[in-house]
Amino acid sequence: MARIPRTTGIALPAPPPRLRRLDKHTWLYVAVIAAVVLGAILGLAAPGFARALEPIGTGFVSLIKMMIAPIIFCTIVVGVGSIAKAATVGKIGGLALVYFLAMSTFALAIGLVVGNLIHPGEGLNIKGATYTAPSTEGTSTQDFILGIIPTTFFSAFTGGSVLQVLFLALLVGFALQGMGERGKPIMDFVKNLQALVFRVLGMILWLAPVGAFGAIAAVVGKTGVQAILSLGVVLVAFYVTCFLFIAVVLGSLLAVVARVNVFSLIRYLGSEYLLIVGTSSSESALPRLIAKMEHLGVSKPVVGITVPTGYSFNLDGTAIYLTMASLFIATGMGTPMSIGEQISLLVFMIIASKGAAGVTGAGLATLAGGLQAFRPDLVGGVGVIVGIDRFMSEGRAVTNFTGNAVATVLIGTWTKQIDADRMRRVLRGELPFSGGVGDDHGTAGATPVAEPAPERIPAGVR
Repeated sequence: MARIPRTTGIALPAPPPRLRRLDKHTWLYVAVIAAVVLGAILGLAAPGFARALEPIGTGFVSLIKMMIAPIIFCTIVVGVGSIAKAATVGKIGGLALVYFLAMSTFALAIGLVVGNLIHPGEGLNIKGATYTAPSTEGTSTQDFILGIIPTTFFSAFTGGSVLQVLFLALLVGFALQGMGERGKPIMDFVKNLQALVFRVLGMILWLAPVGAFGAIAAVVGKTGVQAILSLGVVLVAFYVTCFLFIAVVLGSLLAVVARVNVFSLIRYLGSEYLLIVGTSSSESALPRLIAKMEHLGVSKPVVGITVPTGYSFNLDGTAIYLTMASLFIATGMGTPMSIGEQISLLVFMIIASKGAAGVTGAGLATLAGGLQAFRPDLVGGVGVIVGIDRFMSEGRAVTNFTGNAVATVLIGTWTKQIDADRMRRVLRGELPFSGGVGDDHGTAGATPVAEPAPERIPAGVR
């Protein structure tokens, strides 16, 4: 019997990879949604029993809280190293870092403004979701500043002060910069330690369905239908804010600087958005974003510097989420933040959110770290956010991805390293993307090269 070549015949092996798309992260996502729904139903049907489940949510928050210090330390040290690397590439890197800092700050500020306008969490009773926190009453400004300095190098990790960990991490990061090549082994160690820490956090996050079930059940049991309405309000407000940020803020910048309609750029990146929504991670589309930005007409140096750096320093969707979630928790627990506390929290989030892009749970840990640093009495409310965090992940990922695509076009325009005529032709569909990372400018329509497999990056930008 003649042997059929492997490359011919019906492609029967194709369906299994499609089935494998439902990986463990997808199942975890589905499990959290199911837990939230069941918790809400239980809270409405048996409020007394549901309130007794509060320790489940509290226990999950305690596990997250346990990981805050090592996560903040590792991410800040690695983040400072990333800043140094970007700064060495001259004008492009420096301009990109300034832009990223400005846009992240602006996104955080927008989250605060919207949060103060809609007061998310009003009518929500989560006062019981607390833990014993150090008292800060009567603390002077001098004591607060001196309290940032840890007693010993290692006491910062055991003293419960996130600001001490932040201070120590900044010192270590800048010291490693000054050591040059001698500091590389230490930086590699910190990166490996970061991988270990986030692996532990990933194990803890498998308990998210249980924690979300207990927290949501207890909240709904205490508050009733109002809890569901409050959670719905913050979800809708978050997505509306992200849309307005993309359409108004990023759209205006793109139109003024590059004379490009942001929705044309979004249409060009349509397949990447589908990939992002399917994986809840903008990191999954990173290789294709690099390829498509080069095909669009942006020079390789600009793309090679702006896109990877932006994935760590230009997380606009995550910034909006952090501030709105903080205000939601504060209002829901009946102790709204003062303007001073909000500004302090904003500054902390700007620093602490760097260096952990693409790592599952990083956003949750950063949120808990910020609250512990400035309002320790609010950390318990993170258990409620866990229940709706997954619903927000797609909005964060899409906003982060769009922000980095827009940034690449803007940086290319400012540095005059973009082919504007080619960009317009590509966006009009005259030069379709061939699908290859090696697709240089002017090679549109050439024989497509094989697209590389996606890099193994944890799902979900947080």
